[in-house]
Amino acid sequence: MSESGPSSGRPWPYASPGIPDEWFERIPGIPLSPREVRVLMLSQLRLSCRLRFWDIGAGTGTLPVEAALLCPTAPIVAIERDEEVAELIERNCRKFGVTNVQVERGSAPECLADLADDPDRVCIEGGQALAGILHSVWPRLKAGGRVVAVTSTLEGLYRLTEGFAELQARQVEVVQAGIYRLERRGAQQAFMALDPTFVLSGEKI
Repeated sequence: MSESGPSSGRPWPYASPGIPDEWFERIPGIPLSPREVRVLMLSQLRLSCRLRFWDIGAGTGTLPVEAALLCPTAPIVAIERDEEVAELIERNCRKFGVTNVQVERGSAPECLADLADDPDRVCIEGGQALAGILHSVWPRLKAGGRVVAVTSTLEGLYRLTEGFAELQARQVEVVQAGIYRLERRGAQQAFMALDPTFVLSGEKI
């Protein structure tokens, strides 16, 4: 396998997640969950092949792709409002050979009412009103289900923490991921910091 990406049509061949960021097709300006944060999100989601998973604000599609490779028969819905970005997600799904991801065009939370089947797992990766999306998705979440939400701002952290409290979520966890990567800068190497990310999770009783 090439270090720059999967060989022709060949998916990630490993049992563990962590596809390098540069292997995904991208559009300038569209966010991508860094590999290290993505692995943390997957661990918090606690997926299995029998659970339905919604990814809201799927962006480049890295999380749905990784989830689909880990759980190849799980029904996964990637929700994205921008048509060009939705097509990007579909291209990345094809690139890694995943077939169990449905890309839903729409803006959350309004489009959630159009989804037929309730989820067991939800990840909120984007949206203008994270707490509003959390409140909208909670009634649809099955009992025992989990929500994972990510934000890079203190305002988002406050609103999501408050939202989990208002919804009386159980097993709430907040993890702040600070990632450094060794990168070459000219003739020297230095550790470069990625933007800090807060990963929140909670369960519905």
